Amino acid sequence: MKISVIGGGLAGSEAAWQVAQRGFAVDLYEMRPEKNTPAHQSSSLAELVCSNSLGAKQVTSANGLLKAELEALGSLIIETAYMCEVPAGGALAVDRHKFAALVTEKISQHPRINLIRSECTTLPEGIVIIATGPLSSPAMTEIIQKLTGSEQLFFYDAAAPIVTGDSIDYEQGFWGARYNKGSADYFNCPMTKEEYEHFWHELVNAEQAPLHEGIEDPNVFEGCIPIEIMAQRGIHTLRFGPLRPVGLLDKDGKRPYAVVQLRLENTEKTLFNLVGFQTRLKWGEQKRVFRLIPALHRAQFVRYGVMHRNTFVNAPEILERTYQLRNHPHILLAGQITGVEGYVESVSSGLTAGINAVRLANGQTPLVFPEETMIGALAKYITTAGDDFQPMNANFGILPPLTKTVRNKAARKQAYAERSLAYFHKDRELI
Repeated sequence: MKISVIGGGLAGSEAAWQVAQRGFAVDLYEMRPEKNTPAHQSSSLAELVCSNSLGAKQVTSANGLLKAELEALGSLIIETAYMCEVPAGGALAVDRHKFAALVTEKISQHPRINLIRSECTTLPEGIVIIATGPLSSPAMTEIIQKLTGSEQLFFYDAAAPIVTGDSIDYEQGFWGARYNKGSADYFNCPMTKEEYEHFWHELVNAEQAPLHEGIEDPNVFEGCIPIEIMAQRGIHTLRFGPLRPVGLLDKDGKRPYAVVQLRLENTEKTLFNLVGFQTRLKWGEQKRVFRLIPALHRAQFVRYGVMHRNTFVNAPEILERTYQLRNHPHILLAGQITGVEGYVESVSSGLTAGINAVRLANGQTPLVFPEETMIGALAKYITTAGDDFQPMNANFGILPPLTKTVRNKAARKQAYAERSLAYFHKDRELI
């Protein structure tokens, strides 16, 4: 039976890879570069838009556990990410250009993947995985609306600015990792009380860019909330959020009043991402306000922060835990369109959809991962959440409780990880 994947992002690339690796030919449709989106800058598959970080690596973190599960299942995206890794302490960050180029090369050269560089405006016959992402084209959005029979929800997502390494004043900051965990891969830009309060005042009063489509009160996903919106909650909000100085000591061994962290964008250390600085300030305002950070007083921006519309379906109403549409079981969804939030979470949905597309083609029952695994817990959450459904990241709160009480937080996370990974270490057929 024919299998098609629509969308060449993280989820779509992973889904197509899983199908091809299991012996089936697959058509992978990607509309770029024929037709672009408001957020993408290249024609590469699996382009990372908001950040170059895929989150923590340790299995005692929710994101790290999810990556370990995906690795155990032969994830293309996770394997390639480690091949393109740049130093980022305990996080898995990648050189985004090398990463996207390598994923594109692997997909293009796979003998069972037919990469079609054209917008898909009608559903192909057979089994279809729709992984068009949160920026689905109008034609595909209309198709999804007709399939689901319900209006799609929406929220706005924000991307952080990127500055050049040679424009940073390194004398005004220091390299380090919080609590000295991992290597000192972040450059920290400290601020005194006076510097921070001046920065905060200018930030909350800076001019914001208007939102698309005339919508002035967007539903912004909390994990990507613009820094200026967060700052409006109070003068100390940022100091307890992305600018928290806890676990960091400056050159004099003292804890700064506030700290802006810069994360490497590439292995050459020529580009840095302002961690937590998703924004929709006007570009001129970003330059003015962010240069108030002492170490960035002469910063050169290669990308300003942007904000764009993200769409997702009401998954509890229309999706199965297998990522199949309930009313159209031969059609599966994957990626952020499902309501999973985050790079690795999108990969998880794509991998699951790819496996289940093959199972459907083979006449097998689609696979439901156990809720004790992060892959399974995420799928269960988005398909069973309550009426006020919002996108969800991987987190330990969606896992079922341990059978034995473990009061120590670190030990409890380790127990969650061991319980989950035991499933993947068993000698069982996963396809």
